[in-house]
Amino acid sequence: MNKSPHSFHLIRFPDCDPFNHLNNSRYIDYFINAREDHIVSNYGFNIYSYAKEKGKGWVVRENRIMYLSPAFLIENVMIQSTLLELNSSDVLVEMRMWNETGEKLKALMWSRFVHYDLMTFKKAEHPEELTSIFSAFLNPLSVGITFDERVNAVRNMRFDGG
Repeated sequence: MNKSPHSFHLIRFPDCDPFNHLNNSRYIDYFINAREDHIVSNYGFNIYSYAKEKGKGWVVRENRIMYLSPAFLIENVMIQSTLLELNSSDVLVEMRMWNETGEKLKALMWSRFVHYDLMTFKKAEHPEELTSIFSAFLNPLSVGITFDERVNAVRNMRFDGG
């Protein structure tokens, strides 16, 4: 079981600034799209079917992102994601963007998602069924590590394959 799936993505022209760098706001789009792909292809969980059937989903509560090295127009990047925290109503996901060979970290983002009831417009508890599914993919960090400490620890690593 891969607790840190990854996929490759080509940086497209409309997503770049005049300097041929990926626009800062577009990093989030690339990360979120990759994470969605990872959930479906690696865990067999479709968030859209779940929302339709259960009337619940996840909304972004917080994003923290560190830009370390630009991603360039027509560059193939690797995006890796992992579930760091799971509690009664939230999940914390880490996403990393690497160059194609996994030798250079370009950006790291933490996103906290809240389980949300689409009918009542309120936070919802994760049912036991979801907790069981997600617990198998949990890849927790040491207690108390901050975002900045995590960035510093990862920035000199190479892609580890999961």
